[in-house]
Amino acid sequence: MLNPRPLAALVSVLVSLVLGTAAIAADLGSLVANLTTGGFGDRETAITALAASGEARAAPILEALSAGRLYVRSADKLVVIGKTAGNQLALTDAITGQPAGTAAEDALERVRVNNRLRGLIDDAVGSLTLMSPDPKVRRSAGDSLFKQRNPAALAAVEHALAAEKDAGIKRVFAEARASMMLASDEAPKAQKLEAIQVVRDRGDRDSLGILETVASASQDADIKAAATTAAASLRQTLSVWEAAQNVWYGISLGSVLLLAAIGLAITFGTMGVINMAHGEMVMLGAYTTFVVQQTIRAYAPDLFEVSIVIALPLAFLVSGAIGVLIERTVIRFLYGRPLDTLLATWGLSLGLQQAVRTIFGPTNREVAAPSWMSGSFLVGQIDVTYGRLWIVVFALLVFATLILLLRKTPLGLYMRAVTQNRPMASAMGIRTPRVDALTFGLGSGIAGLAGVALSQIDNVSPNLGQGYIIDSFMVVVFGGVGNLFGTLVGATTLGIVNKFLEPYAGAVLGKILVLVFIILFIQRRPRGLFALKGRSVE
Repeated sequence: MLNPRPLAALVSVLVSLVLGTAAIAADLGSLVANLTTGGFGDRETAITALAASGEARAAPILEALSAGRLYVRSADKLVVIGKTAGNQLALTDAITGQPAGTAAEDALERVRVNNRLRGLIDDAVGSLTLMSPDPKVRRSAGDSLFKQRNPAALAAVEHALAAEKDAGIKRVFAEARASMMLASDEAPKAQKLEAIQVVRDRGDRDSLGILETVASASQDADIKAAATTAAASLRQTLSVWEAAQNVWYGISLGSVLLLAAIGLAITFGTMGVINMAHGEMVMLGAYTTFVVQQTIRAYAPDLFEVSIVIALPLAFLVSGAIGVLIERTVIRFLYGRPLDTLLATWGLSLGLQQAVRTIFGPTNREVAAPSWMSGSFLVGQIDVTYGRLWIVVFALLVFATLILLLRKTPLGLYMRAVTQNRPMASAMGIRTPRVDALTFGLGSGIAGLAGVALSQIDNVSPNLGQGYIIDSFMVVVFGGVGNLFGTLVGATTLGIVNKFLEPYAGAVLGKILVLVFIILFIQRRPRGLFALKGRSVE
């Protein structure tokens, strides 16, 4: 609990700032010097005075003071901010922000604070950042103060609200002011009732928490009733947004399943090969991405932002080449014997896993996300991460490219001919063994592309592919063996169903229920949602 005396002093000084008094127009150098002298009581006064100055440098100085990085250099009594740099500290002049060389820590005297002062600093920094020239900083400060609900900062928020020109940030400040009023014992009843509506209109879970707190703690019947009604209305709105959020999570999961399954749909549908090593093709794509990133970090760090883009064709080539090698050396001798292909490819999957463990070790490897795949944004109350959004876009691009390849190229024509009637295609002069090798390589290469995407959302380890092979087979069987549109619909459907079941049944039981559903479904439709048509399709 913060001492009310320093908080009252901070509010008093900030109100003076709002009223335009000239008492706080002190020199920044003197204000900073006051932080370094006297005891904790003197520093309380110095902190509030520095916060009230409105200086642009005040916030980083106070943040450094709170973090224990504000020092006085013994040689010349210069107040500096220190940052660890090897065995020494890199110094920045606290007042000018200019570099001030380096020094050992024993050549500096740390400016110390206690927990009470840290609380005072947090309030002061929050008030200062409300007036920052950077819109992102102002918005972030408003959001932070909305959650803190500290009435002591009410005067600073009202001042910032009156001065703000950006309509979006102005709304954030108004929401912060409303949350503080609801936490204040001195705010008039009429203003609290208005504040309840402002908080309700914000419409997120933080707002619901505030309204529920007011509904349970308020002694005023009107305020209690208004908060209860607003909370009930907000719960209904949030339940709709929660359903929409689950749909987005399902689409996101579906895009991952599509990438993992689309290559399997090609090989399984065209050749009837039960490829249990398909997951290892995904894993090889992920490790290719890791190797590309490590190489770029070592030799061309400026290219890191496009490392994922560089890894895409390489992952396709590596996984595709290994797929062709597997088909030419093992699978070609097992056509028409699906159980034998299952056992052979399962053995290959174990061998590939062990080879990766020998080369890269058994531990997880880090594949960092470039800046353009980091962060998130809100669509209403739906939280959309850039990484997942790019994976959805990438999955759709791969799907569209594959459709064009199958419909507009000679290889696609040969693949469709072999799929629909292999003996007739062979009689027409199509080299079916060559088509088989290229098809298996294409499916494996697409699995490698899936590995690049999965490296951004999952651990890169020798077991990466094992987590997706069963789901991939379920998608292919449910959508219709060899039908790409069926794979798209199946992946999206299973992804959404999984995400709706998880909150109620858990991740494991949810997958079991989906598996039971698919078993029951294929009893009625053995060829899946969209069965291939042709004279020889079985």
